[in-house]
Amino acid sequence: MTDLTASAPPSTEKKKPGLAGILFAGFWVVVFASLAYYLAASWNSDLFARYGLPYLEGLWVTVSLVVSSFVCGAILSVPIAFGRMAESRTARVPSFLFVYFFRGTPLIAQIFLVYYGFGEFRGFLDSIGLWWFFREAWFCALFTIALNSAAYQAEILRGAIESVPKGQWEGGRSLGISRSVIFSRIVLPQAMIVALRPYANELILLIKGSAIVAIITVYDLFGITRQAYARTFDFQTYVWAAVLYLVVVEILRRLTNFAEARVTRHMQR
Repeated sequence: MTDLTASAPPSTEKKKPGLAGILFAGFWVVVFASLAYYLAASWNSDLFARYGLPYLEGLWVTVSLVVSSFVCGAILSVPIAFGRMAESRTARVPSFLFVYFFRGTPLIAQIFLVYYGFGEFRGFLDSIGLWWFFREAWFCALFTIALNSAAYQAEILRGAIESVPKGQWEGGRSLGISRSVIFSRIVLPQAMIVALRPYANELILLIKGSAIVAIITVYDLFGITRQAYARTFDFQTYVWAAVLYLVVVEILRRLTNFAEARVTRHMQR
């Protein structure tokens, strides 16, 4: 007898949201409605006219710092990730120690070590022509965040590559394809699909974590916000900063969803 239930098409009926989902959605509706009411009721046109442009300049500093750090971290993460996967202890141990240190210590401590610690070696850095770099707070922030991001991106890349089934390598070798071509044309594209969402999450974390560079006199979005509050004592300055951060994160989230839908469209048919 034929099992009719085994060949039945999957149900496409959408599940109704439960009580917990309704309460959660209602909570956020109340939060955003309260925020919108507060901004409308306490609107300060003088504050907007005075700090609107500086806020945009601070936002540009934040975006440029995060993007530059992320790109530099992505470049550094490649040899680190391969070092983590290497069979040789000479390559594996230093890569492990790098990842262990930058993932195991707070970013703020790392920034202090670079910004204040490297000043102790000013004579040496000046002699090799690098003091111009480490005397600037923005470059110190870029250097530190790039190293921190490289540690996380190395683990993302390593995990994505190792998630590709070994059969992909074996199938390529059975066809006589070289190891480099197998990696670049077969393994890496599949790994990047797996790594897309973690990479986006890392970028979002960098955007939010970059606010701490304000403590070393980098006038990013949060640095401008602190300055505006110190001069006006208007709590609205922090609310507008939070709104701008939310806008940036939401744009990035939607771009990630779009990119993921594009690269996985062959899997959705």
